[in-house]
Amino acid sequence: MNDTPRTSTIVIDGVPLPDRLDEDLVHAVVHGFYDKIRADELLGPIFYSVIPPEAWPRHLAKMCDFWSSLLLRTGRYDGRPMPAHLAIPGIGEEHFRRWLTLFRATVNDLCPPEIASLFMDRALRIAHSFRMAIAFSRGESTMDIEPIYEHTL
Repeated sequence: MNDTPRTSTIVIDGVPLPDRLDEDLVHAVVHGFYDKIRADELLGPIFYSVIPPEAWPRHLAKMCDFWSSLLLRTGRYDGRPMPAHLAIPGIGEEHFRRWLTLFRATVNDLCPPEIASLFMDRALRIAHSFRMAIAFSRGESTMDIEPIYEHTL
């Protein structure tokens, strides 16, 4: 994918991004994670209900763009993920917990610890944001929605 080393240092939360985090690793994480999702008994049917088989290559490319933009600051992602998730009926905490568990397994398998931690930090933030937005869109109180912490997975 991208064998060219970065020419500038990316800083996330005041810490320089490890050189090992590159487009190839983002691609491996995204594809490995969605392999787990598609095989999962809880999440697989949900994803298959909203992403037809022929749309998976486009979805995976979009998710690579998303994570590349988020962690490598490439600016490639210009989508709006929230509306798609708001349209999924019945999605709740158990789904987000499973999503995070599969994501953690993927990044722990593929990434050095400091990079796995970066991915998980962002995934936990995303999950909380989505859970809050979903509750709000359903007219539910958001006051009792606690973040999901990695140690509780």
